[in-house]
Amino acid sequence: MIAEDTLAGILARLCPMHLLVDDSGVIRRVGPTLQKLRPETPMPGQRFLDLFDLTRPRKVGCFADLLTGEGKLGVAFRDAPHTALKGQIVPLPGGAVIDLSFGISLIDAVRDYALTSADFAATSLAIELLYLVEAKSAVMGEYGQLSRRLQTARISAEEQAFTDTLTGLKNRRAMDHVLTRKAASGMPYSVMHIDLDFFKQVNDSLGHAAGDHVLQQVARILVEETRQEDTVARVGGDEFVIVFDNLTDRPRLRRIAERLIDRLQQPMLFQGRPCAISASIGIAPSVEQPLVSPAGLLRLADLALYDAKHAGRSTLRFATPRPAEPAWTRPAAGKDGETAPPSAVSGRDS
Repeated sequence: MIAEDTLAGILARLCPMHLLVDDSGVIRRVGPTLQKLRPETPMPGQRFLDLFDLTRPRKVGCFADLLTGEGKLGVAFRDAPHTALKGQIVPLPGGAVIDLSFGISLIDAVRDYALTSADFAATSLAIELLYLVEAKSAVMGEYGQLSRRLQTARISAEEQAFTDTLTGLKNRRAMDHVLTRKAASGMPYSVMHIDLDFFKQVNDSLGHAAGDHVLQQVARILVEETRQEDTVARVGGDEFVIVFDNLTDRPRLRRIAERLIDRLQQPMLFQGRPCAISASIGIAPSVEQPLVSPAGLLRLADLALYDAKHAGRSTLRFATPRPAEPAWTRPAAGKDGETAPPSAVSGRDS
């Protein structure tokens, strides 16, 4: 006959979630993993049916009825968490051995009780399942990291596609998207087209590095003088467009334009040398041209800009409705204010 201590040691290794109970249902020994589920509640000395609710078999009057049944058990802890277990009871002289397992709730139990492979018998299929779960977790972790890197790269690429690299402002492509959304939303907006006067002279006399510095300073000023919801874009070499969200009031637009003109005509220093420019501005509020498309409104602001150029520069003009004309007939201001020939339209000489 195997001594009880020896039997308990064998069961602890082969069935780490076992119970040794006497014929009255009092727990005498408990497997290490099962006790780990209730570390603050020693199970030996307690009655089995005081710790567990029976879900199978359902009709049991006392513990002795379990010893005469089919042997299969379904139980759950009475206290929280109410972990469900399945098991088998095997009668022994003077009591029984009850071996429990998690069944399909194994993964939840491993998470809830911080179990490891050491908590299961070496031959248990739970070990294989845990390995599979760990492998899946590792793969999903790598996949998640890769997905986040790809998402970050995609966002970065999209930002670059819509950003002017020199100034950090939106570019023409981004501005076109903004205007399309504005038109689709039906919300009022205004377009302000800004062209720098005498910028070519800065490039010619001080070099392109000075010109780049001026463009960056202009971008900073435009952002400072606009709201967060407005869109500031660099759409050409020395051309900028501001799309004002839900702002069409002429006096407010005029005040903004006048502040921009005033700030931009202040000399900007580059390596101790002043870079003198000014700005001409054309403005087109959408409410004044309700039937005009975003592209048409931008063209009206462009024509108003040319009116400002011809008026002497460093000034502003609001757009007025005018009949459509071929792009090649549009007048362009030369560096001294005279009308440039059609061939000069594609690039302003400022």
